[in-house]
Amino acid sequence: MVRTTNKPVAANARRGSAHKRAPDSTRSRVMSRGSVAGRPHVVIVGAGFGGLTAAKGLAKAAVEVTLIDRENHHLFQPLLYQVATAGLSPAEIAWPIRGLVRGQRNTRVLLGEVTGVERERHVVTMGERKVSYDFLVIATGTTHSYFGNEGWAEYAPGLKSIDDATEIRHRLLVAFERAEMENDPKERERLLTIVVVGGGPTGVEMAGAVAELTRKALAADFRTIDPKHTRVILIEAGPRLLPTFPKDLSSYAERALDSLGVEVRLGRAITGCDAAGVTLGDERLPAGTVIWAAGVAASPAAAWLGVEADRAGRVKVTERLTVPGDDDVFVIGDTALVLDANGEPLPGLAPVAKQEGAYVAKVIKACLSGKTVPPFRYRERGKLATIGRRAAIIEFAGLKLKGWLAWWIWGIAHIYFLISLRNRLIVATHWLWSYVTFERGARLITGMHLDAERDGHR
Repeated sequence: MVRTTNKPVAANARRGSAHKRAPDSTRSRVMSRGSVAGRPHVVIVGAGFGGLTAAKGLAKAAVEVTLIDRENHHLFQPLLYQVATAGLSPAEIAWPIRGLVRGQRNTRVLLGEVTGVERERHVVTMGERKVSYDFLVIATGTTHSYFGNEGWAEYAPGLKSIDDATEIRHRLLVAFERAEMENDPKERERLLTIVVVGGGPTGVEMAGAVAELTRKALAADFRTIDPKHTRVILIEAGPRLLPTFPKDLSSYAERALDSLGVEVRLGRAITGCDAAGVTLGDERLPAGTVIWAAGVAASPAAAWLGVEADRAGRVKVTERLTVPGDDDVFVIGDTALVLDANGEPLPGLAPVAKQEGAYVAKVIKACLSGKTVPPFRYRERGKLATIGRRAAIIEFAGLKLKGWLAWWIWGIAHIYFLISLRNRLIVATHWLWSYVTFERGARLITGMHLDAERDGHR
């Protein structure tokens, strides 16, 4: 059991470098605080790519691990847009956390939401509950950022969770059902207009998938409307799509979207968003569905810790991924601001979070054995983005690929990184079936009673 007392910690207990302490001093230090069954206690907040990798890296270490998450599942976010566009079902890209660590005798899982951290006491707060720690790893990811316009969230859901994806899928499919029954041509046109805000990888992949859903999978399913006439608009405030990719690949992505019938609006930022559509300066775009992929903000980890953060809320960490002045607290993944060799922030990608999680596990084990670990260095694994079912772009170590071959590599890579063999086989089978037939088998509409309740309160 985790000891949850709030025993004060001596000020000098947290000083020094975690990777240079001698084994004896380390053991006596951790035994005085959050130790469990005579072993140091590692608390990991967040079971995303970074947190789960850290937990697995400590599977055989002489520590006790508590993994805390507000969801009971680990999510493969790179394929979340396919749930939102009815290509995959949620169970195919998510796995119960307890099942993933059931073989780790030193690890337990707590379902709950962290509300704060008391660094002086080495305690994580979960509402009324307090969990003490010897080492703390924060990997809480990001949430949507509406750049100060939080009221837009009601009308333009983002894409970070299973709930987000199923909500977007619900809105897309319901819009077509309502258009089928609508007699007013203008309202029907509005319902069949879909706006995606944000030209990064999520926005590009979403726009391409929505276009294929409307022009292929739904094309023959309705009698009054023609889904092929759906208007899909991708809005990007910057001068080009996919700004982290080379310009030639960005241009290719724009051409590929155009071939799918997607209207790309560059250099335009939305200035308004409501239930009827969006506004771009003086231009009004009526829309039945608006999807937000324009910005993210880090979790409130910086506020919990009382440390400096950048404009996106990411914690500024040391070269060993610790909070400055506190070698026992690590921050990784999208929650952390980590700079590469050129002084540029590392992107919010799964490979980054996984490498950081593995590194933190190594540092903790080295701390317990008195060994040293060099500073964290990210090994570039390349960048990938897909545009529909036959086009993708890849950049890796100066090599640039685009088109059909890149799409196959993208698909193989994503299937490979799925956690279980079962899910790999299911996703591969679904993709092959969809590729041959254009069918999307996850087109279930749920939550209609919630729509009725919302409409009743308007």
